[in-house]
Amino acid sequence: MNDLHAVRLNLLAGGSDARTEMERAIEISESPACKHVFTRTLFDDARRQADRPALQSRLAGLAFTAKDLFDIEGQPTPAGSMVLSHAPAAKADAVAVARLRAAGGVLTGRTNMTEFAFSGVGVNPHHGTPANVSDRATPRIPGGSSSGAAVSVATGAAFIGLGSDTGGSIRIPAALNGIVGFKSTARLVPADGALPLSTTLDTVCAMTRSVRDAVTAHEILAARRVTAGAASLGAYRLAVVKNVFFDGIEPAVAQAFEGALRALRAAGAQIEEIALPELAELQAINATGGFSAAESYAWHRLLLERSGAGYDPRVAQRILKGAGMKAHEYIDLVNARRAWIARVEAALAPYDAVLSPTVPITAPPIASVAPGAERDDEFFRVNALLLRNPSIVNMLDGCAISLPCHAAGELPVGLMLWHAALHDDAVLAIALQTEHALRRQ
Repeated sequence: MNDLHAVRLNLLAGGSDARTEMERAIEISESPACKHVFTRTLFDDARRQADRPALQSRLAGLAFTAKDLFDIEGQPTPAGSMVLSHAPAAKADAVAVARLRAAGGVLTGRTNMTEFAFSGVGVNPHHGTPANVSDRATPRIPGGSSSGAAVSVATGAAFIGLGSDTGGSIRIPAALNGIVGFKSTARLVPADGALPLSTTLDTVCAMTRSVRDAVTAHEILAARRVTAGAASLGAYRLAVVKNVFFDGIEPAVAQAFEGALRALRAAGAQIEEIALPELAELQAINATGGFSAAESYAWHRLLLERSGAGYDPRVAQRILKGAGMKAHEYIDLVNARRAWIARVEAALAPYDAVLSPTVPITAPPIASVAPGAERDDEFFRVNALLLRNPSIVNMLDGCAISLPCHAAGELPVGLMLWHAALHDDAVLAIALQTEHALRRQ
């Protein structure tokens, strides 16, 4: 499946046209592979825009999708819920949507998501759950919360899936669907017009088919240019942290990760195993509930009082954990995080990036975690495993990218490259080299 970069070059060369590419995207969007992917489609508008594309623009009239928590002018912003399905229409596009449109992208629809973005599994009891593209025989979870956005990219329905990442909501579905997901340093992309989960941790970012497309998407969303040098992998010093990230890891994930390390070493990479004992502090730091619970409860408390029965019970349960946090506990959390970030940044200073499995498991069947109280224990077990690794980067206020590292025919596995805040360009540069090394393997 060609990436945006290749298709755009083909358009410029006259090998195709924007309307043909749009019809291809719409055909896939309407196919069984995209069942439950969209909460609302904009195909008629997309066709009209594809008839008058700005081919010299960066996105050249090609399709992108937007997670259901982004404002789109003239539409309500339900964020995967029913309780906001009749909310007042947005008066303007979210900044991220507006920037992708201004760059020549054509929005084809709003994508399904975990209600209010509060889970890494991707199950939605209101709109159904889009199935992972990796297994036609057994419907598997897409990962979340940006579930529909991931499947739209993985199926070929879109070149960019706009989403958000609070504890892994871009990188988890990217890893489980075998695509690329880049979480930038949060402050680089405005969150204006995106319904919040945690104002401290939320990051507006996207999924793509390749790392070079991730660079393009980030440059548009952040309104900045990435400085990615042409240095070989041997010019970088990379680290692997063995504690925490590998707890409960599936053999298939461990095998794919070790294979990726072999490919990188063969390409000249310097990889060192390091201890990062600071990771053991996170459980105590978040003992009173963490940012997502406290900040989501502050946003949802009145809506829960009025319409709590309409919430996904699993989401409501997680939001309500924030009700008991006291003001001094929240302030203590802010201060503890700041001090923890400083210690971790100091420990990582000698390295250009850290390598980890994005998540320690492959996608389980949807049936094992589908809505129903009898499956709640398994749902929360899977959710905790999926969020554990990527959420560390959110607490660090860092940046990270997940790219596929599994062998053909196997369930997708993600390799995560990450570092502290504002190391985005180095992470992307190393990811470009890493993608090349893995494809060669």
